[in-house]
Formats: sequence, C-alpha cells, structure tokens
Amino acid sequence: MSYIVDSHWVKDQIERLGENLVLADCRFVLGQSESGRNAYAESHLPGAIYVDLEKDLSAPVGEHGGRHPLPDPQLLADRLGQLGIRSSSTVVAYDDQGGAMASRLWWVLHYLGHDKVSVLNGGFAQWVKDGYETTKVIPDPTPRTYVPQIREGLLLHAEDVKARLHRPGTILVDSREPKRYLGLEEPIDKAAGHIPGAVNLFWKEVLTTQGLWKNEEDLKGHFAQLPSDREIVVYCGSGVTACPNVLALKSAGFANVKLYAGSWSDWISYGENPVAIGEE
Repeated sequence: MSYIVDSHWVKDQIERLGENLVLADCRFVLGQSESGRNAYAESHLPGAIYVDLEKDLSAPVGEHGGRHPLPDPQLLADRLGQLGIRSSSTVVAYDDQGGAMASRLWWVLHYLGHDKVSVLNGGFAQWVKDGYETTKVIPDPTPRTYVPQIREGLLLHAEDVKARLHRPGTILVDSREPKRYLGLEEPIDKAAGHIPGAVNLFWKEVLTTQGLWKNEEDLKGHFAQLPSDREIVVYCGSGVTACPNVLALKSAGFANVKLYAGSWSDWISYGENPVAIGEE
C-alpha cells in the first residue's frame, strides 16, 4: 500500500472496503486548536472520523517531551480503538495543512506496527477539487480493540540523539524553515538555533508548488545530499512537521529513518544540551 494515495483511489476504497476503511480527518491549525474540529463539523469526507493532534495524538505537556509529547503507546492504542480503528483497518489520513497533521497520524500508526495507512495527496481541498462529495454527518464509530506491535527502532529520545551527535553513521535532519534552523528567529520555542550537526531540509519542500506530494523520483532528487546507507534522524519543533519528512524519505527509498519525537522543544528543555546557530 502506497504511503501517498489520491482521491480517486480513496473513492474506490470507500465503495470496496466499507467499514474496513477508516478515513481520518486530521485538520488542525497550531495556535487555533478548535479550527480543525470546526472545519470538520462544517464539511468532511463521508464517514470520516476526526483525529485531534493535541487531544488524540499528544500527551499533556510536561517539563520534557516537547510541545506535542507522544502518549504512552498503550494509551495511543486505546484511543485509536475508541475512534473505531483496529489493527487490520485500512486508514487514510488527510488534512489541509500540506499533509503535516495527517503525517503525524501516519507515523503514529506506523510506529504502532500498522502497515495499511496512507495520506491523501492534496488533502481535503484536493478531494473537493476532484468533485467528490462531502458531508456534515458525524459518524458514531464502533469501538474496536487495537493491538499495538511497537516498532521500537523508529523512535528516539533526547538521550539517544545526544549520543549520536557528530556520529559518522548518523545524519540529523532539521525540518523547520531556514530562519528557525539558523537561529535568526524563533516565534514558538524558548530558544533559537538547531541541534549541532543537523542539516536543514524544510518539510514543505517535499511538496510541489500546487501543494501535492512530489513523486518518488523528485523526492530522491530532493534528498540527494543524504547517503541512503546512513541512519537518518528527523526532527522539527515539536515532532509534528518532521513526520512529512519521514514519510517523504521512506517514499524515496530510505530504509533507516527515525523520528526524534520531542524535537527542538524537547532538546532545549535540557539546559546542558548544546545549541548551534547559523550554517553548519
């Protein structure tokens, strides 16, 4: 199953799979926590459930863990089950934020051992543009039992990243926009800069100018500076917009890709951690 699917494919699956297909509306705007849910209430794909970045896919913010800490895996699994997702479900996630929020759900499910999960190319806007129906009807999903099969090697914590600093076999990828990576500005977190040794690959560059995901060959070109035989560790501000870079790297054929889920907001919560400013 492809990581990226188009509206036509999703339409066919709605008719073919029925309740075995779960459409997940992940629209969410940082700093406007109800905007995505409100947009969902106004119009969404038929049968789609709403998955909230902060209420469903993040734990409460603490001293460490960043601005969107990952919940305990079993709590995640329990919540997915409550939303009507089971281990055998085919899941298609979508948003209207370039795939950033949908990719968070894609990564979470991938981490929990789920293979049949994809992101809708172009999101909700593309679905509408392609002429497919939407609805205001909010489904009442049947609770399921979700049995996680954790892929431990996909997730790193601050101590893991610190142990890898300047290690020849590892490349750190900072997914934030260049001004934040360089430390020229920091509108969200308490300190500016980046993790020493990281290269900057802004996550939005995996999209075309039309807002669609680049194809496999174009993604390979985009990531050409990264050796395919290295361990790639991806981070962003809080572990959300790193996920589309992870998805894109996997789509481009990189096998050893890991997420630092706490990301920059977690890194700087440890006062002893080093910080770099400017170009590497």
